[in-house]
Amino acid sequence: MSTAEPTRPSDDGLRRVISRPMLTFFIIGDILGAGIYSLTGEVGGDVGGAIWASFLVAFALAFLTAFAYMELVTKYPQAAGGALYCDRAFGLKFLSFLVTFAIMASGVTSATFAASRVGGDYFTGLFGVENPPMVLIGIVAILLVAAVNLWGVAESVRVNVVITCIELAGLLFIIGVGIVVLGGGDGDPSQAFTFSGTGFGVVTGVLSGAATAFYAFLGFEDSVNLAEETDEPSRAFPPAMITGLVLAGVVYLLVAFTAAMTVPLDVLTESSGPLLEVVRVGAPDLPVGEIFSAVSIIAVSNTMLINMLMASRLLYGMAKRDVLPGVFGRLSPRRTPWVSIAFTTAVSIVLLFFVDDLGDLSDTTVLLLTAVFLLVNISALYLRRDPVDHPHFRAPTALLVLGAVVSLIFLLPMVREASIYVLALWLLVGGVVLWAVNWAFLRRSTAGA
Repeated sequence: MSTAEPTRPSDDGLRRVISRPMLTFFIIGDILGAGIYSLTGEVGGDVGGAIWASFLVAFALAFLTAFAYMELVTKYPQAAGGALYCDRAFGLKFLSFLVTFAIMASGVTSATFAASRVGGDYFTGLFGVENPPMVLIGIVAILLVAAVNLWGVAESVRVNVVITCIELAGLLFIIGVGIVVLGGGDGDPSQAFTFSGTGFGVVTGVLSGAATAFYAFLGFEDSVNLAEETDEPSRAFPPAMITGLVLAGVVYLLVAFTAAMTVPLDVLTESSGPLLEVVRVGAPDLPVGEIFSAVSIIAVSNTMLINMLMASRLLYGMAKRDVLPGVFGRLSPRRTPWVSIAFTTAVSIVLLFFVDDLGDLSDTTVLLLTAVFLLVNISALYLRRDPVDHPHFRAPTALLVLGAVVSLIFLLPMVREASIYVLALWLLVGGVVLWAVNWAFLRRSTAGA
């Protein structure tokens, strides 16, 4: 029987300062972020006006996989999340390293994509600057997020709570616009039920749109990396995850329908600030464009903050398991993993310069995490043979199997372009190089001892 230290003292490593309400807001805030504010139009480009259908399929994948994470985080409430679970299940350091790198890369690519959207149409809507310097604005945003991350996890999560309320208010405003438009007899509700393509093309369109929309649901899996900083994690995580996902799912479906029936599809698909188009078309007489642009920038920035929190805690957790060099486990006087924060910040800034199509970063994030979700569902099944000495959530076996099958389907090439696989492959190649360096370093250290 193994143990998982469900109530580790607060002076041993990271500080256990996150309460259940704070965790719930963290998950809601991570889900309600850059995805819905930036990608609604791109989803429409894949599926047509039936944007809600792709969001519904994406919600199903997220909801299924959440059960595996709920079982594993309550069973092993430690930092490192999916990488830790795969390490426990398979015991292969190389695989554990690749999973660690894939999750870290997904967090950094997600944050970089969000940073690129800070300087997009929402920035123009707020400041009136045409063609703003997106890379420069993105770098400033990433550095500000790093500063908050270094400040402390409790402070970061409190900032997230405030931002979550703001971004939720923004989405509820969009839904309100939709109600007003429908009530006035305007809009085109039929567009929300129009699919692109015919026959099997409808299915591939929905799945392609879902692969893009799934980015908007990412966040529940980030939270498990904060297990060592959460009070009573075995009791806090299941209700927090379910609440976050269900609330996000309902809001997303309503926003998707509102956008599709309010804005012409060609306008929606061309905008990097699609929800701003809803405000312009559905409420042209209200002077709220600048305010909503500010809300959208705040929401996108929150996605950056939470993804970088996750990535840094992941590196810290795996350094403690000797999967990464020990330097990533170093803590600042405020008990934050400063080396991990510095590393992930540097990688994010580099991606801003070297990725030609920054829109590919969201799809790459989804691809990497879908592969991780497949392994996490399998790990949850395999680790059933490893009992622990404290109560934990147990997911229905059928849901774990179904989660693995759906993840496998979402990995198929028919749902995304080849360039996404190429970018993901290059990131993993970088991971292999880093693993080789780490292996050589550990071997030299062992020989010296």
